[in-house]
Amino acid sequence: MTHATGGNDAGNPTGNGARTGRPSRRELLRIGLGAAVGVGAVGAGAPTAVANGPYDPTAPTVATKVRNLSGPLETGPFGAPWTDLGIPVRCPDGTMLFVCGDTFDGDRVGEGRWNAPVGLRSSNANPGSLRIDGVVRGAHDISLVEEPHNPVGNDFTTAIPSDAFVVDGVMYMHLMRGVIYDTHHTDFWRSRDNGETWEYLCQWPGDLHGGQFQQKTYAVADDGYCYVLSTVFDREVDSGMLLHRVRQDRLGDPDAYEPWGWADGGWRWGAPAPTTVLGTRRWGELCFRAMDGKYVLTWLNMDPLSIRAMVFPLPTSDLTRTLEQTMILPGTPGQEVAGLVASPYGGFVVPGSTFGDFHIVVSQWYDPTNYRIMQYRIAMVS
Repeated sequence: MTHATGGNDAGNPTGNGARTGRPSRRELLRIGLGAAVGVGAVGAGAPTAVANGPYDPTAPTVATKVRNLSGPLETGPFGAPWTDLGIPVRCPDGTMLFVCGDTFDGDRVGEGRWNAPVGLRSSNANPGSLRIDGVVRGAHDISLVEEPHNPVGNDFTTAIPSDAFVVDGVMYMHLMRGVIYDTHHTDFWRSRDNGETWEYLCQWPGDLHGGQFQQKTYAVADDGYCYVLSTVFDREVDSGMLLHRVRQDRLGDPDAYEPWGWADGGWRWGAPAPTTVLGTRRWGELCFRAMDGKYVLTWLNMDPLSIRAMVFPLPTSDLTRTLEQTMILPGTPGQEVAGLVASPYGGFVVPGSTFGDFHIVVSQWYDPTNYRIMQYRIAMVS
């Protein structure tokens, strides 16, 4: 596979992935993710953790569903009845933008026009009052940036967002490009008009750091840095979790990302290579945020399946000894109560949350007419 290069030349911001041997995107769109789904770089001597370890949760936290955020009734009028992810970002104008993944305007998932990524908007950004009442650039023309969904064998390319955030009044968005779970490259964009238009900044090759720099999430700190956690974007592949930092005025410069790693018997910034900070496991979506003087990481854990959270004091805290709190567990369609959700994924922190009033956006997809984003309120340990 030929990879795109980094730097500040836009080049071709769409990738050409390769056939992976797993269900194609077309097949997934037909049957639903729930029906289809039943390379850690560890430094020598570095402490590691594994899933089902001693710091795993003993019991789930308390979750309450607030509302459906998308669906034929909620977002059908905006050309987005079927959508997922919905990474929430509070815009400089005070609205809330939900940056969504693959979105369809037909009678079911996979039918009608296919847009990705997509921007849906709530004019009220209060976590208790979120309702999508608008869309970037109007109904049926809602892709935030160009993605032609090029055919690759029996599949198609797409552009999946892994994060969106704001620094000093400027919005940023990170996308994973190529066939789903076969990332050709990732690219980075910014918006100065509340997400209406986006300017290309840079890109990274999909095989950087053994692929463990594909899925990125950014915590905006008050020390002038963003702290970046990353993994492979493939739920079927074991991956480490890497930590980098980058100055907030150099976000679009790939050379400015400084790795945290184990070298010469200790952890330090600027190590020769990044070292996994949480062992290896299979990861789904990630969300890393600075909040209330601490840091919170939420993620889709694949084994056992759950959406989890960690709260810790510093970006460099020892995550191998940090409590993993289970927020959402898999449930059965028609029998979903509290934190039991049929085919859950996502778990992105809603801006404006506090540890006393913590909200996340959860996706669900188990058949072609059950594909949506939802809001949950979580009672958790901070």
